[in-house]
Amino acid sequence: MPAYPKLIVYYFSGTGNSANVARWISDAGLAMGMQTDVVNIAHVKRLNIPVPDDDALIAFCSPVHGFNYPPVMQSFIRRFPKGKNPVLLLNTRAGMLIGQWITPGLSGITFYLSALILKLKGYRIQAMLPVDLPSNWISVHPGLNRRTVEYLHIRNRERVEAFAQKVLNGQNDFRSVREIIQDIIISPVSLAYLLAGRFFFAKTYFASAACTHCNACIEQCPVKAIKSVANRPFWTFKCESCMHCMSYCPHKAIETAHGSILAFALIFSSIIWVAVIQLAGTTLHLDNALISFGIQTALMIFLLGVWYRIIHFLLRYKWVERIITYTSLTRYKFWGKRYKALKK
Repeated sequence: MPAYPKLIVYYFSGTGNSANVARWISDAGLAMGMQTDVVNIAHVKRLNIPVPDDDALIAFCSPVHGFNYPPVMQSFIRRFPKGKNPVLLLNTRAGMLIGQWITPGLSGITFYLSALILKLKGYRIQAMLPVDLPSNWISVHPGLNRRTVEYLHIRNRERVEAFAQKVLNGQNDFRSVREIIQDIIISPVSLAYLLAGRFFFAKTYFASAACTHCNACIEQCPVKAIKSVANRPFWTFKCESCMHCMSYCPHKAIETAHGSILAFALIFSSIIWVAVIQLAGTTLHLDNALISFGIQTALMIFLLGVWYRIIHFLLRYKWVERIITYTSLTRYKFWGKRYKALKK
């Protein structure tokens, strides 16, 4: 008999990894006779989250973005109502394969920050599990081959099911704390990603000439971060870089604008640097590195938004679209293999 009559799993997922983990945990609960409820938080109004039943075991599962839960899951946990339920924290992070060895990703502050917030709300953290499923981030690395994807799915499903058997029977599991040293070392990146990184990646996506204006990317975006501007998909700063649009576009029309971003870096990095140096000579006296970083970050985001608007306008011209498309690594088969989580 399970230790709890009910299991509620809240998840956010872009290409399906976290959705799979949520389903695997739920299936294990069903097999043990538990009542289960799997909730995609992209479909939940986060201003009024229903209070869970007092006797339910609660699980949160989301990918790691910048060594933390993405803002959409962070916001959900912050707004989650107070309670005293036991809680499971799970994340999916970038797994790779060398031979038969699964190279683990890094969780950073993912678990620790969320655990602190939930503890302050009255919850009891029962277990934490990082799951090293295939990385979907082909914006920064080549897509994984079929063998790697299948192997990582099989091994990690076995691991999640073993974890479920343990925690659904009321036991604790904090083996992930063994990684605390590397998590602490990498934690500053979480702040940098939250302040600047996610905005940067949000402006790297564009639709090539292969786009048929079916609007699937706009309609299916989990965080409603894509809109139509001049009859072309336009990625706003709300984008979480979950890769759903790129992976599920029926025409593989969505690419990462590597060439455009490189041009932005070459053109505007000097402008940002000169602007900060000039400010340092004014009455501001920017001796504080944190203030200098803040000004550079704000200026970079502003200029990136301007640059993206210009590029989006110029994409209507075929020669511009061809240049940007053919300087995108995701355009080529050796790199841009789209990823979708296996449904088995």
